[in-house]
Amino acid sequence: MNKVTVLVVDDDSEIRDFIRIFLCNEGYHVLEAENGLQALEIIKTSSVQLIILDVMMAHMDGIRACLKIREISKIPIIMLSAKEEDIDIITGLTTGADDYMTKPFSLLELAARVKAQLRRQSYSVKKPEEDVIAVGDLIIDRAMHQVTVKGKEISLTPLEFSILELMASHRGHVFSVDKIYERVWKESSRISDNTVVVHIRNLREKIEVNPREPRYVKTVWGVGYKIEK
Repeated sequence: MNKVTVLVVDDDSEIRDFIRIFLCNEGYHVLEAENGLQALEIIKTSSVQLIILDVMMAHMDGIRACLKIREISKIPIIMLSAKEEDIDIITGLTTGADDYMTKPFSLLELAARVKAQLRRQSYSVKKPEEDVIAVGDLIIDRAMHQVTVKGKEISLTPLEFSILELMASHRGHVFSVDKIYERVWKESSRISDNTVVVHIRNLREKIEVNPREPRYVKTVWGVGYKIEK
């Protein structure tokens, strides 16, 4: 069986070494890059299943690299940063990252998040009779992994698509933040993690005419989110 390839992008060679050694011991094949430019070249020429991407790097930082990667690929991206303010996390996730970890971090937790992203990526069983879901002018094509609103294609990250698909498949059902995390990320929710809230916010910015008065993804205050029947 071919090994899963993880690309580690960080300008600190010691951090790359720590991550590479640990992930290799976990059974992964690891490629390395010291900036965003190198990372882009690697993913154009190599088969990569997941990227671990540092934010602060010379030549091309992680934010710009993430934006460039998202133009050509939906590879899961876990972003690393020494910054831990909410605005920094929101910025990282808004650019298309799937997860965000602050330095210093636990290698065991990093490995757990890598596994969670890979599980989510490989979870692709769909019911043929439900390949297309319509919510008014919002059309979700599961087979094509495509979303359109009033005929205009909307570019969503894999996690945004999964969140939207989950709620659209269970219209009227209210999903708590914890339940969305468990269903989409395929792991137990982490306490005080605002990742889901940020992804919902980004999703609304893309599919709603007025994100402050959403037509599709509704908030049930104190409970969670839903798409109405």
